[in-house]
Amino acid sequence: MPHRVLLLQRCRGPGEDGGMELPPGWSVLLDEYVAHLGAERGLSPHTLRAYATDLRELALFVDVEPARVTLSRLRSWLGRMGDDGAATSTVQRRVACTRGFFAWAVREGHVAADPAARLKAPKRQRRLPKVLPTGAVGEVLAAAETRVAEADDVIAARDLAVVELLYSSGLRVSELCSLLLRDVDRERRSVSVLGKGGKARTVPLGAPALKAIDAWLSVRGQVATARSPDTVFLGARGGALDPRVARRIVHEATAAAGPGAEIGPHGLRHAMATHLLEGGADLRSVQEMLGHASVATTQIYTHVTSERLREAFKQAHPRA
Repeated sequence: MPHRVLLLQRCRGPGEDGGMELPPGWSVLLDEYVAHLGAERGLSPHTLRAYATDLRELALFVDVEPARVTLSRLRSWLGRMGDDGAATSTVQRRVACTRGFFAWAVREGHVAADPAARLKAPKRQRRLPKVLPTGAVGEVLAAAETRVAEADDVIAARDLAVVELLYSSGLRVSELCSLLLRDVDRERRSVSVLGKGGKARTVPLGAPALKAIDAWLSVRGQVATARSPDTVFLGARGGALDPRVARRIVHEATAAAGPGAEIGPHGLRHAMATHLLEGGADLRSVQEMLGHASVATTQIYTHVTSERLREAFKQAHPRA
């Protein structure tokens, strides 16, 4: 089966080929655009499926061929989203998707003028991420170490390595679960990661994380089978560690630190970034370690540290 056809099939949801008929001209263009995104930008099937769904909904709403879509009609589409209670992040994604589609359609000569060039999405109010204090993370890791010592269990050793690695490196849970044995460089105390958009980066590891990984790898063979993948972390039956299991591991480990301490893998990523900045790391270095495409994404952590300083000032300064 040709790669392009396979890609399009993977990006269509169930029933999309037999649902409501799109206005003339949309189906072929959507297929071509999704194929373009998959080939040129390396987007995941999940992201491509979301983009295809957004554009199908747009096509059904405007109910005219792509060349006849107007800015006014696009704004009406955004207005309906607001009336339906769509989240700001959802509206922003759909606007970005729409702008990208029409810019591509103009470049390819399918549409004479770009109706989405002046389409703007509402600004999202960014919530500061919940971040555990350094002491609370220390309690989480200490509790995990105690559990390993008391249980003398292979899975407990794996769970400690998962938590230590996430906090030390700030990896996304998907990156952790896909990490290969060859990606761990003990000599340089680092891991090589393939992040979003297929972008590679190297992230340093702390000594406790490397120690926990080595301890897990020394017993990994007890759960590995002849069919096990070369991923660092395995499930109890020898398959690659499922991201859902990794999230459960972190939730259970952080819950052990007491009420209000429970967070997921992304919470450890937030904690790593915030604690680095509080310790004096520069923003660009943290950006590289997290794999953010733009430093603007990383800047949210400067707001977290500033907020903490303000709270400390209010509590401790006699003239606050």
